[in-house]
Amino acid sequence: MKNCEYQQIDPRGLSTPSSTQPCTEKNVQRPRRKWEVFPGRNRFYCDGRIILARQSGILPLTLGLIIVTSGLFFAFDCPFLVTHLTVCIPVIGGVLFVFVVTSLLQTSFTDPGILPRTLPDEAADIEKQIDTSGSSTYHPPPRTKEILINQQVVKLKYCFTCKMFRPPRTSHCSMCDNCVERFDHHCPWVGNCVGKRNYRFFYSFIVSLSFHTSFIFGCVVTHLTLRMYAHSQKNTNALSLTSPLTVVELVICFFSIWSILGLSGFHTYLVAFNLTTNEDIKGSWSSKRGAEDSGNPYTYDNIFTNCCATLCGPMPPRSVCMAKPPRQSKLLLSYEMYLSSPFVELGSQLWAHEWRSESRLYHIRL
Repeated sequence: MKNCEYQQIDPRGLSTPSSTQPCTEKNVQRPRRKWEVFPGRNRFYCDGRIILARQSGILPLTLGLIIVTSGLFFAFDCPFLVTHLTVCIPVIGGVLFVFVVTSLLQTSFTDPGILPRTLPDEAADIEKQIDTSGSSTYHPPPRTKEILINQQVVKLKYCFTCKMFRPPRTSHCSMCDNCVERFDHHCPWVGNCVGKRNYRFFYSFIVSLSFHTSFIFGCVVTHLTLRMYAHSQKNTNALSLTSPLTVVELVICFFSIWSILGLSGFHTYLVAFNLTTNEDIKGSWSSKRGAEDSGNPYTYDNIFTNCCATLCGPMPPRSVCMAKPPRQSKLLLSYEMYLSSPFVELGSQLWAHEWRSESRLYHIRL
């Protein structure tokens, strides 16, 4: 067993022979961002600050349903409820509406945790095997590598698209064509992947949407009940005086509230046990897979701690929007060094990871 310190090996900081002097140019161009080199299928706006999936056509539908339903509520239900109940109803509805829309936009436009791919020459250097005789022979990298996480074996898979070993809980999204850290799922309703950097926004969105939909549904039912009771005293038909749009609003809320509440409950379960949708669907830590693979190595065995680690932890930095270093910086690794620790390529900089996640040490099995 071998421990690997978390360190950054910067090729630009390595000493170069005195015979080779770096050439200086007068016109220095801005280094290209990593998303400009390998954008995958994502679309980047505002210098990479806004990220969207290529197929994001359902996002306007999601936003439109929220705005239309809320607009009908404020236009047809709030005036009657303010008159007969309290003025707090539109205030509560407005706060929930703002929170829902804000969480949705944050989920849709935030980098989910995309890991940039390696450059072709760097991937070739890692995949080369330098034997002791000095002859260079090419061998494809192994498909898996084993590490120990809390005394449990976890297999790291090699991504042949991104040319790197995926860190723990990382998966390659077929829709976005990128590896995403702590990949949960690709959600077409928000037009983005849900991963390490935007899961907290996604969870806030579905929970707040559950409250917002339940609140509107309850207010609409209360509105119709009070109106029917008032007109029953006058022997008039209350439904004839009710706007058809109120009925449309009631139908939308009725058919959407069950799926939203179920989704919120499912993700609350995942947060409580520090799981992802991808892991739950595959049954990665199910006891049915055998005693050796049973148990979630990422859980803290405490629901409160799991919730804090998933939703309240520090926001990790964006890897895909780092500047790409100059092409002249190269680093050739020996095969022994390649086997000694897992490597994650980030442009021309090589990060040797011990994979510290949530204050845990991940050890490599050699």
